[in-house]
Amino acid sequence: MIIDGKAIAARIRAEVAAQVREIEKRAGVRPGLALIRVGNDPASEIYVRGKAKACQETGMAGFEHILPEETTQPALLELVRKLNGDQTVHGVLVQLPLPRQIDAGAVLDALSPEKDVDGFGPINAGALFTGRKGLRPCTPSGILRLLDEAETPLQGARALVVGRSNIVGKPVAMLLLERHATVTLAHSRTAALDQEVGRADVLVAAVGKAEMIKGAWIKLGATVIDVGMNRNAAGKLCGDVEFPVASQRARAITPVPGGVGPMTIAYLLSNTIQAAKAQLDLS
Repeated sequence: MIIDGKAIAARIRAEVAAQVREIEKRAGVRPGLALIRVGNDPASEIYVRGKAKACQETGMAGFEHILPEETTQPALLELVRKLNGDQTVHGVLVQLPLPRQIDAGAVLDALSPEKDVDGFGPINAGALFTGRKGLRPCTPSGILRLLDEAETPLQGARALVVGRSNIVGKPVAMLLLERHATVTLAHSRTAALDQEVGRADVLVAAVGKAEMIKGAWIKLGATVIDVGMNRNAAGKLCGDVEFPVASQRARAITPVPGGVGPMTIAYLLSNTIQAAKAQLDLS
C-alpha cells in the first residue's frame, strides 16, 4: 500500500472547512490563523505561502506578517504579544528557522499556549510529555493519522523513530507511546541501525539524510512513514528511506513527496479549529 497523504490531507481540509462554517454559525466569528515569517528563507517562504493558501481554501481567516531579515528580537516579541491579545486570532505560527539575532526559544516562550498551534512551546510540549490535554505538534499528529489510515496495529508493536528533533522525532515517539507501542528512539549515530530497523514493525524516518535507511533493512510487512525531504545525487526529491527497495518489503509506505508533507498543513488547520473552539468556549 502506498499511503496517499495528499488525499487524506484533502479530507481533513474538507472537515476543517465544515467546522469553520459551524463556528461562524454558532459564534459569529471566523477562526483566524496568524502566520509570521522573518526574513526571506526560500523554504520558509514556500511553507508560509502554502499555509496561507490552505486558510483561504477552508474559509479560515489568515493573517500574514512578513518581517524583514533584520527584525530585532524585541520587535518580534512585541508582535507575538499583540497577537496573543487579538481576539480575531485563534492560532499563531512563527515559521522556523529564525534569523541568528533572534532566540527561537524566547519567542516560543512568549507565545500564548492556547494559540500555539504548532505545539512547540514549553506548555504544550510538557502536556504531551505528561499525557495532559494540549495542542499537539502538527507533523507528528499527521503521522499518527497516516498510520491509522493504513490500519497499522500500534498496541504492542515495535516502533522505531529515527531522528530526535523537538519538531518530529521526540513528539512522535511520545504519541506512539500513548498508543501503547514499544518505542525505540534512534538517530544518525545509533550503532547497528540496520538491525534496529530490521526489528521494527513501524518505522518513522525523520533524520534528514537522503536515502540513509536502506530498503533492504526494512522488516517484511512493516509500515514505513518517511518524513524526509531531500535531494539525491541526481537532484531528485527523495526521502530518508530508499523507496524503490523498501516499497517491495513494506506492507505500507509513504511516498516522497505526497506523503507526510500535506498532513502537516492539514493538522495546522485542525489545531487552529481546536484552539478556536477552546477560546470561544464551544464544546
